[in-house]
Amino acid sequence: MDATNALGEFLRARRALVRPEDVGLPGGGLRRVPGLRREEVALLAGISSDYYLRLEQGRDRNPSVQVLEAIARVLRLDADATAHLVGLAQERPASGARAGRRPARVPASLLQLIDGWPRNPAYVQNRYTDCLAANALATALTPTYTPGVNLLRAVFLDPAERELRRDWEDLTAEGVAALRSEAGADADDPRLRDLVGELSLSSERFRTLWARHEVRPRRGRVSHLTHPQVGDLDLHSTKLSVEGTGGLTLVVFHAEPGSRSAELLDILGSLSAPEGVTQERVEEER
Repeated sequence: MDATNALGEFLRARRALVRPEDVGLPGGGLRRVPGLRREEVALLAGISSDYYLRLEQGRDRNPSVQVLEAIARVLRLDADATAHLVGLAQERPASGARAGRRPARVPASLLQLIDGWPRNPAYVQNRYTDCLAANALATALTPTYTPGVNLLRAVFLDPAERELRRDWEDLTAEGVAALRSEAGADADDPRLRDLVGELSLSSERFRTLWARHEVRPRRGRVSHLTHPQVGDLDLHSTKLSVEGTGGLTLVVFHAEPGSRSAELLDILGSLSAPEGVTQERVEEER
């Protein structure tokens, strides 16, 4: 990650993903760079080539929102990626402010809540995808939902997770895009840099996805699993931000009522001992 020029890094990566024909320019011929040239982006956005070059090189860090939105239209960014682009150009908080953040802790009331859901796997994660708490059914679904486990690391590096998840390709792409969204302009966060560095060294797929600079906030989805004890499960997940906790997210799974997945989830619940919620305080590095 280029902590000193996150805006330029994002613009270069997303420019490379847009084909000339996607924006009405003639394709084909010899092109020295993938995607659009800088001058093509500038022309279509209605700004000078020199000004766009300064933006990519980090020599101009105060573009207007109007300029950024014009560039976003050329780069075919959706609303989430456009908001991310605008955020990258805003002044970042001082490193001292980040150092003063308290480690995220799961409120006792939230632990009691998920413990009372015997038919709904549920867990709590922080902004780095560390699992901080999980109920018994979530841990029965996969040992990855155990406090102290980093979920993104497990999904990319644990062979058992790849066997479990029939939608592994989609899940990994969404996970990296969500981490990008969560990180925002805070590219020099030490914990984030350590996690990205580790996964970049260990996983070619992570390196490829991270380099694309795709951005997508954490949202609910349907997870397609093949559980070693009960077989195929299709589970909806809901992701809820927990206010006042420094960025914790509650993730709750459920099956369609009356479906085969609902039956199998009940069977899985009967196989797992009701030991209650498990938790562990995982401190965020500052």
